[in-house]
Amino acid sequence: MVDHLVNTEINSQRIAAVENCFGASGQPLAVPGRVLLGEGILTKECRKKPKPRIFFLFNDILVYGSIVINKRKYNSQHIIPLEDVTLETLPDTLQMKNRWMIKTSKKSFVVSAASLTERKEWISHLEECIRHLLMKTGRQPSTEHAAPWIPDKATDICMRCTQTKFSTLTRRHHCRKCGFVVCADCSRQRFLMPRLSPKPLRVCNLCYRQLLAEKKKEAEADRRQPEPIHSAVLGYEPSSGDDSDKSDDDKADQWPADTEFYTSEVSWSSFHS
Repeated sequence: MVDHLVNTEINSQRIAAVENCFGASGQPLAVPGRVLLGEGILTKECRKKPKPRIFFLFNDILVYGSIVINKRKYNSQHIIPLEDVTLETLPDTLQMKNRWMIKTSKKSFVVSAASLTERKEWISHLEECIRHLLMKTGRQPSTEHAAPWIPDKATDICMRCTQTKFSTLTRRHHCRKCGFVVCADCSRQRFLMPRLSPKPLRVCNLCYRQLLAEKKKEAEADRRQPEPIHSAVLGYEPSSGDDSDKSDDDKADQWPADTEFYTSEVSWSSFHS
């Protein structure tokens, strides 16, 4: 389908229509070889509450944004390269069904579909696009993913100290490493995680200690690297190699998935049948 539609007028018109809906606030989406495969409204787990979001699936990227006027105006455009995406099916909860997680190195979040069939179609389309893209680029599937944020309403107390109760005056904060909802006292530290941001980010005390320990271990490994041996034999060049090995021992406890969601009544729709 991608090869058949890549240079067609209908594909160009559909992409132009999406660009027009995002307006000047969105980035250009028309590039050579890009095909728009389908669109639909999914419910996205946000920090305050689940919200409907418009999603557009291209053969190389996933684009989503906030709905101002459906089919006419969207904002807050987000573009996710598909080669960085991993999918994980999640079990239903009493409040939310047909859930799955979209995981990337910079951001991971939970979405839900209006029906089981719609979820299967979304996942099938996404996995097929990811598979073809990885084959084309020769890249391996991504293994490092950002932690999804636990919604605010998932807990009334700090998930680390379990003592501080949140209120209008006592704010909730999120650790950028584990995604837990924590109080200010349990998240006073900042740590530089270049994969997520060029600036130091808020982390909880436990993750801060773990990140410091990992950084110290890496520094010690670098110091243990042997000095190059310079041979007295003319023309001899000592071999070089990289023996550093990074490990991640983060074993933070998992929080029960009991978040309320709202399902969307809009089903998956493909521009091209």
